[in-house]
Amino acid sequence: MTARRTRLAIIGDGKMGCAVAALAAEHGCDVVALLGEAQVGASGLTRELLAGAEVAIEFTVPSAAAANVRACLAAGVPVVSGTTGWDAERATVEDEVRRSGGALLWAPNFSIGVHLFSRIAAETARIMAQANAGFDAHLVDTHHSAKLDAPSGTARWLAAAVGRVLGRELPVTSIRTGSVPGTHELVFDAPFEQITLTHTARDRKVFASGALTAARWVAGRRGVFTLDHVLGAAE
Repeated sequence: MTARRTRLAIIGDGKMGCAVAALAAEHGCDVVALLGEAQVGASGLTRELLAGAEVAIEFTVPSAAAANVRACLAAGVPVVSGTTGWDAERATVEDEVRRSGGALLWAPNFSIGVHLFSRIAAETARIMAQANAGFDAHLVDTHHSAKLDAPSGTARWLAAAVGRVLGRELPVTSIRTGSVPGTHELVFDAPFEQITLTHTARDRKVFASGALTAARWVAGRRGVFTLDHVLGAAE
């Protein structure tokens, strides 16, 4: 039996949106709309522009994310958002999603490896805290020069996870250079030695693949979700 395919709208026609479009077919998705600023225009996202999509993937800019999610909500289309930098509005939008019975899956990073890395980082922090061996900790966040937010949403998320375990705020250093898709380095430093944990994304395809997996998962569901729900690791 042929697996059922999912009608997908992609909101944002930048590098990430194009990467999602390029991988959509092999993930069982048919792209019914690829929407950039030229298509959305000043009037905003509409049901007609979403073209009968069963789910939408949104990679845009912080100033547009909340409006895009609300428009999908109004159209009854579940949405996967990978836009970072709109934390101040996201809590309000998530409440609206819950009240209306819609669906939003947001993650600061759609790499499966990064989510596994976050668990490894938290467990390492627990070991360090228990040992009380005098190691300090910091995070280094390196992305391409066009990355808008610094620290990245992923860096803030990782720093918060490790900081909760250590009981203190974790310093984050952000580097924006070249075309680096994304590298996050957690450093535990003592006077005479250092332990380093690193996750390196080699291609933005890893984020596109994760977003498509999330889109197939969230279609037909209601609620507010993260990638941990997709991986079966949500508390």
